[in-house]
Amino acid sequence: MRLAALSRAARAAGLEAGLTLADARARRPDLDVVAFDPAADAAFLNRVADDCDRWTPLVALDAPDGLVLDITGCAHLFGGEVAMRARLLAHLKAHGLTAFSVVANTPEAARAPARCGLGGLIPPGEEAARLAGLPVAALGLSPAIASGLSRAGLKTLGDLAQRPATPLAARFGEELLVRLRRTLGYEDARIVPRRPLPDCIVERRFAEPIAHAADIEGALALLVEDVGRMLEGRGEGGRAFEASFFRTDGAVRRLSVETARPLRDGPALARLFHERLDSLADPLDPGFGFDLVRLAVLRAEPLAAAQIGLDGRINEEEEVAALIDRLTTRLGRERVLRFVLRDTHAPTRAGALVPAIDGPASPPLAVPEEELPRPITLFEPPQPVEALAEVPDGPPLRFRWRRVTHEVVRSEGPERIAPEWWRTLTAQTVQESPRTRDYYRVENHEGRRFWLFRAGLYERGGGTPRWFLHGLFP
Repeated sequence: MRLAALSRAARAAGLEAGLTLADARARRPDLDVVAFDPAADAAFLNRVADDCDRWTPLVALDAPDGLVLDITGCAHLFGGEVAMRARLLAHLKAHGLTAFSVVANTPEAARAPARCGLGGLIPPGEEAARLAGLPVAALGLSPAIASGLSRAGLKTLGDLAQRPATPLAARFGEELLVRLRRTLGYEDARIVPRRPLPDCIVERRFAEPIAHAADIEGALALLVEDVGRMLEGRGEGGRAFEASFFRTDGAVRRLSVETARPLRDGPALARLFHERLDSLADPLDPGFGFDLVRLAVLRAEPLAAAQIGLDGRINEEEEVAALIDRLTTRLGRERVLRFVLRDTHAPTRAGALVPAIDGPASPPLAVPEEELPRPITLFEPPQPVEALAEVPDGPPLRFRWRRVTHEVVRSEGPERIAPEWWRTLTAQTVQESPRTRDYYRVENHEGRRFWLFRAGLYERGGGTPRWFLHGLFP
């Protein structure tokens, strides 16, 4: 067993990562150790990253114990880069965390000194001069490359910068030069945030944390009005909204709301969030209170003015969409469904259920007038029947279904439907079987109409074809 990570006191006592536990206890018998849990460390880092969303929406993970924040356009909200960095460190310290923070022009230029235990602000253009004395390990290279550079006498970033690029790339790889250029500020690379950047954000900060439900909903109502005005100025409406509640202890709770059509109506959106709060199985726990409430529009779309009828009410489509919004918010997107048509000739794939909140993905398919009618009621799976035909590939003369024999007096067909060859099917049931089907519309002497099909063809072999009842006509 070896030491994986150490506290500052343990490092001051001469211990280091990789030392065996027996040797460490020999040096310090009073050493306090706990089991190394990488999963718990990763989960904790994600919680810290959630809390850092209060500073900027662009937060990226730098595992195993770092974060990269893109504060472009955010620093002035906190009094400048120096004041923002001081407030961030004070906030982390208040939660028992020790952090090293560097503000620089590129992520790598900030990461390298912070990994070496340094802090401060590096002015633009001074990266090469400020970071020349850092060890090559600050680049985050593999141990083999770092060891090879050390044996070659290249121990600092300044030593690397003075060497010709071509020999270094030939011996240690192009990645070394890329990291060196980015660290010294000669090349920039954007971070990949852990959460997608919203289309727009509004927020309210509180000098005194709020904890009462009425205060929370009141703050959210104000944010809804603000985001409505912002979207109106852009000629857009939101399709997905997310409210984030930042607690004073660093925990973050998020509530999301989706709409069936672009929306920027403040009262309607406030009602949806009220429904969302009421439907929570786990109530929103404010703890010691929320000091920041944020509302983000995750997805926005162009929105024209709503059509108003002569009676002063919006049209029926808007009312149906509002109903879908409320039901989805309270019950969940997977419980409010709608039927859609698919561009396929296979009856089992012609229709599907999708979340109603997603809205129509495409205009309804036009059904040609000459197309043969399909029944409204379909059996899933098709029910097997015993049928007798005059010729092997002809229509049925009679069939037996549910122990009742039906004499066929009229029939239409066949409508041959072959399997879609471009789909990979693993057939175990008849409704998924890739066998060719011949469909017939038949009528018995009582006037009842049925939709039957024969699965398979006699001339092709592959087993005896079987008959199934797939649907009933009204």
